[in-house]
This record gives sequence, structure tokens and C-alpha cells, in this order.
Amino acid sequence: MFGNVYKGKKVLVTGHTGFKGTWLTSWLLDLGADVCGISKDIPTQPSMFEVLELDKKIQHHIADVRDLDTISSIINSYKPDFLFHLAAQPIVSLSYQDPLETISSNVMGTANILEVLRKLNHRCNAVIITSDKCYENVEWVWGYKETDQVGGRDIYSGSKGAAEVIFHAYQQSFFPTSEGNVRIATGRAGNVIGGGDWAADRIVADCMRAWSKQSVVEIRCPDATRPWQHVLEPLSGYLALGQGLVNDAKNHGEQYNFGPRSEQNHTVKDLLSDLSNFWHFKETNDAYVVTDNIPFHEAGLLKLNCDKALFNLKWEANLNYEQCIKFVSEWYYLFYQGEHNMREFTSKQITEYQELARQKKLVWCK
Repeated sequence: MFGNVYKGKKVLVTGHTGFKGTWLTSWLLDLGADVCGISKDIPTQPSMFEVLELDKKIQHHIADVRDLDTISSIINSYKPDFLFHLAAQPIVSLSYQDPLETISSNVMGTANILEVLRKLNHRCNAVIITSDKCYENVEWVWGYKETDQVGGRDIYSGSKGAAEVIFHAYQQSFFPTSEGNVRIATGRAGNVIGGGDWAADRIVADCMRAWSKQSVVEIRCPDATRPWQHVLEPLSGYLALGQGLVNDAKNHGEQYNFGPRSEQNHTVKDLLSDLSNFWHFKETNDAYVVTDNIPFHEAGLLKLNCDKALFNLKWEANLNYEQCIKFVSEWYYLFYQGEHNMREFTSKQITEYQELARQKKLVWCK
């Protein structure tokens, strides 16, 4: 898998206690990597990171990426072969409540990681994760390409666009070629769902919290369309990009989109109807109701063009929509049954995901 580039290697993950960070850490462990994580806290309760007891399997550091001295000390001491930067303030609604927290975390946090990388005296391949929301969204029907304008009409989107601008400036100023110690690239993805997400104001997390108590959840924009993708989809892209940095210098300094197949576009209403089937509701009205309370702007449509990842990295999405729904629903349902080893089940889902990719003969899974 991924040409075995992670086996026996040191891999540092920022934001490792978050939803995506926990899944990435779990996958890296299954790939045979030695993992070190930096996060400022345990962001949710429940916490997938704590449920899987990953602190016992990795070097686990509680530190804020805005604390340059501390993260510099950790990274320089660990000397990672790979670095995946996921640490961020990831919630759109919170960016309205505390815009400066979002900007400092997402912009200065990224700048600090790049500053540490600038001074490294050993070889490292770094993947900086931003978001599909880094694009200036004009609600057009075709997918955004990596060359389209970055920006954003809300604070969260603006912070991700700014992180991409900072990345480009650092890369051009300090990593102009692939001949130095560091090779870097950015990955962009969004609309990620999967078991173990309990973040505030995320539609699937809100539903699972409510449905586990047989409660009804309120939804704001039932007709909003999203290209939903299971968390393992963009993570496979990030891992393929890390491999690409090792194997091909042309990936240095590049930006890559990672998104699902076009048929993954479904409305919020469709998604919740399909997810609720696993909870045995007799009527959809027992699962969710539509509210007129829309406290902040949300995009109606945003999707990515992933041709560049297919052409350069030979990466393409793996799961169809039905498989995505199954993966998400089964993880949560088993967790709330309280009778399963969720670390083993998480690894089982990763193994199943890999096997499906092999059956489809996807190039990146070799």
C-alpha cells in the first residue's frame, strides 16, 4: 500500500486528536509507521482518539501549533520523515463566534509549521491540509481546479484561502526547488463524513448524537447539495501525495484536490434519509425536521475537479455513495451499542477500504 513508503518511517501528524487526524493516525499505524502527534487538546467528548486509546500507541503531545517554540522543539527532536499538518479550527459556525481564534489557528498555525520546516536540517516530506472552502465560491456547477482563485466570504473560508497564500509565499521564498531538505505540497478536500466525528454543528455528528437517544435532529438547509465523501477518501489522497513527494520532484510546491466521484452529489435530506435507515426509524419525521433558523451563510454547492490528482498521482476515489453510507452508519451504530472494540473495527474498515481499492485495481493502493 502506497509503495510501502510509510513502513518503518517517522510520521508526524498535527491535529492528531481530531476526527480526520485520528483516522489518519490509525491508518499510519496499520501501515507500519512510527507516529508522533501534536494537538492542543482533545477537541470533543466523546473523542474517537480516546475511544481508540491511540495515546498508548504513539508519541502523544499536547501543544498548540501557534506556540512556535514548543512545536519547533518537538519536530526537531522527533525528526520526522513525513509531516501531515491537519491542526486547525475546523468549524464554520465557530468562526463566526470567534473569528480571531479561527484566523490565528488556521493562518498563523500553518505559518509556524512552515517556519519550522524552513529551518529543518534533515529530509522531510510535508503535506499541508487546507480545505475545499479555500476557493472563492461563486456557486458554479463545475468543480474548482487548483488554479482557481482562493478567498472566501466567511471567516473560515478566508482563513483557509489565506493559509494557501502563505503556503505559496513560503514555498516560493524558501523552498523554490525540490533539491533542499524539504518537499511540500497542499491537499484540499471537504464534505468529509465518517464514524467518530463528534464535532459541533456538523450534520452527521449532530444526527448521531440525537439518534443514539432516539431524538429528532433539526436541519437548516435540506436542499443544499454536497459531494459527500468518507473520511478515508481524502486521507488516501493525502497519503498518495506524501508518496508522490518522495517519488517525483514535480509534486513539490503543488496543490491537489481530493474529492469523490460526481455521483456522490446528494442533498442533505437524501443523506439523512439514507443514514437514518440504519437506526430503524419508522418515518423520516422521527429522524429529522427542517428549521428556519439559519444563523450564518452556507454554500449551496461546492465541488472539486480532481483531474490533477488522477493525472499526477494516479489517485481516484474508491467508495460509491452506498458504500460510504454503510461505512459511516455501521461505525456509529456499533459504537452506540457499546459492545465492540472500536479500534479493531476501525482497522477492519480501513482494511475493507483497501481491499475494495485493490479489487477496483486503483493504482494508488499498490
